[in-house]
Formats: sequence, structure tokens, C-alpha cells
Amino acid sequence: MKKFLTIIIISLTTLTFVKCNDADSETAAAQPAKENFAGYESQVKWGEHLVTVSACHDCHSPKDYSKPGSGLDSNHLLSGYIGSPVPAVNRKDAQTKGWAVTSDLTSWVGPWGIGYAANLTSDDSTGIGTWKEERFINAIRNGKYNGMSSDRNLIPVMPWVMYKNMTDEELKAIFAYLKSTKPIKNKVPPPAPPVQ
Repeated sequence: MKKFLTIIIISLTTLTFVKCNDADSETAAAQPAKENFAGYESQVKWGEHLVTVSACHDCHSPKDYSKPGSGLDSNHLLSGYIGSPVPAVNRKDAQTKGWAVTSDLTSWVGPWGIGYAANLTSDDSTGIGTWKEERFINAIRNGKYNGMSSDRNLIPVMPWVMYKNMTDEELKAIFAYLKSTKPIKNKVPPPAPPVQ
């Protein structure tokens, strides 16, 4: 009888242990798996980091050098060209001998003509507010303006030939961040063709 009770107690303990482990597994399965965003708390935060270290602000954020620090115009972050005067240079010389750039680094004169940095904010009418992720990825992977395969190529100042090597996850994080930005209504002019 004593041996029989010992077997029952061991069996009940094992059953209880197995039941507890099953309950823990069910609880873990009920919770969604935590995403890995390269150590950042969210996809948006990872995207913000990538936008910063990939130098997107260099061209797409106007500058205000009257403020100490980065010179970024905090009222127009990622809104693209906002009308700073294009340098009064001999465009033919700039197109054949070198480049010229506006003081806020948002417009460039070169062999392609004059190019203007695009508005990357979440504004629906002048930025990327209505874009889908696939459109953004197509713009970067294939160097297409507006992310449309039938549209013109991006001007060479946009280093998409380097950025196209980012992973899908990195591009998705960048897009998630750009979609979270403050919408800034700013219609950027189309590029001007080169002078003959």
C-alpha cells in the first residue's frame, strides 16, 4: 500500500508539473511574438535611426544655420526643397565641370539640370502620406520618382544605388518612420532639364 501511494503521489506531481508547463506554453502562445527591430523599441524608432544615419536629412531637410548644432530647420524636417534661391551660376559650366548647390542643400545643379529634394513627410497631397510600402520600396530599389515604375528616374544626387542594398526590413522601418512624421504641405517643383 505504501508503495502504491508513493506511485500515486509521484504521478500526481508529474501530472501537475506537466499541466503547469502546458499552461505556461498556452499563455506564451496567446501573446504575439515580439518583433526584433535591431534593438529599438519599435519599427518607427528603428526607422528614425536609419533616416538619421543614412543622411536623409542632408538633402531632404532644409537648413537654418542661424541656430547652433546640426543646422536642421526643425519646422521643415524632411519637407524637401522649400524655395531657397538656386545659385546664380553658369549652368552649362556647372553641368560639365562640377555641381552647385543651394545654401540649404535641398537643390542641386549638375549634368541632369536642376534637381529638388522631395518632400518625404506624411502630407497626403505633397508628401508620401498616401503611399503604400511597396511604392516606397520600388522608389528605392529601382530609382523611380514617386515609386512608380513608369515614372522618370531619380536624379543622381539621390544615392538610391547605395540605399537599394538595404534589407526589406530596413526599408519598411524607414517607411514606417516617414509615415509617422508631421505632415508638411510643401509642393516641390519638378526638375529642370539641363541646358543645351
